[in-house]
Amino acid sequence: MTKKKLGLNTICAHIGEVKDEQFKGAVSPMFLSSSYEFLDVEVKRYPRYFNTPNQEYLAKKVAALEHTEAALIFGSGMAAISTMFLAFLKQGDHLVVQNTIYGGTVNFIKEEFPKYGIEYTFTNGYTVEDFEAVIQDNTKLIHIETPSNPKLTITDIKAVAKLGKSKDILTSIDNTFASSVNQNPIDLGIDMVMHSATKYFGGHSDICAGAVASSEAHIERIWNVGKNLGGSLSDMTVWMLERSMKTLGLRVKAQTKNAMKLAKWLDKHPKISKVYYPGLKSHPEHKLAKSQMKGFGAMLSFELTDDLDSEQFQKQLKLIKSSMSLAGVESTLSSPHLTSHSLLTQEERDKIGISDQMIRFSVGIENTKDLKRDIDQAIAAL
Repeated sequence: MTKKKLGLNTICAHIGEVKDEQFKGAVSPMFLSSSYEFLDVEVKRYPRYFNTPNQEYLAKKVAALEHTEAALIFGSGMAAISTMFLAFLKQGDHLVVQNTIYGGTVNFIKEEFPKYGIEYTFTNGYTVEDFEAVIQDNTKLIHIETPSNPKLTITDIKAVAKLGKSKDILTSIDNTFASSVNQNPIDLGIDMVMHSATKYFGGHSDICAGAVASSEAHIERIWNVGKNLGGSLSDMTVWMLERSMKTLGLRVKAQTKNAMKLAKWLDKHPKISKVYYPGLKSHPEHKLAKSQMKGFGAMLSFELTDDLDSEQFQKQLKLIKSSMSLAGVESTLSSPHLTSHSLLTQEERDKIGISDQMIRFSVGIENTKDLKRDIDQAIAAL
């Protein structure tokens, strides 16, 4: 069978396995060696070269899930995106980047690009017209994030990809929030897809990893930079990630279903002033999300009414954990102004609509009735 003919859960369970040729075990063996035979071998393996057996085969699973020719696994999402940027941008080049993206990516661009002489422009909005308006003669890459962190804005992937191709500009996307389960940007024309694999790929809040998937030619270029920067991942973590990804489809579909239920409930709650979730018909890009996503994802954000203290609300929760990270099987939430976007100034957060009352909610696999009760009791305790 070819990978394209395999179903999602079959890919999750079987593609990317390291075959146990000696004992025929059902689980991939773990290769912890940092030293491999060098002479008379086809592949010269070394952990920093992203090609140990566990690294190599897990990359095949990521590529199969994202419908690409190849992929690389990194030590974190930031290692993945920074290596990708530096592989395709050099002194004098220009990056067009969406204004509503992960705060860590914003901080990396602002802190590091000036050191390399790389120019950049953040869009005023996230429509294709906003991207086209800031393209320059030296623009080499357009980067988007959809759904975005934390406002769940939706960018037209196909339109941005078409724009890039019309001007011979590469395009990349942070697909973390949607995951490969709910969205495949390569099928819509995007050139490169990256993930914080710490999130849905890992799914159990116990590892840190990143991934980039693209054509063999693009991955080769990223690899050439990656082996110099050294952002590879230990084989212990690679093995854990491969194990976790076997249930990716099951987990994300269950979480997505729960998120829809909770978004509808929160949207009617008297103490919630606004809900950000592309699955709601009231979301301004609901139709666009429906056209390019297979499911609306398990991330949502909401704003508490002004009479509630957002930090005290989180402290009163009994079941839902307050956490900086997201996408585990357990539900977590956080204040973006204190976590993902804390490195932005107050003015920058105000400009993109991130208020102190906003709560980013990563919906888990729990019974939704229990999650609703927990939110209600926390509000009642204030």
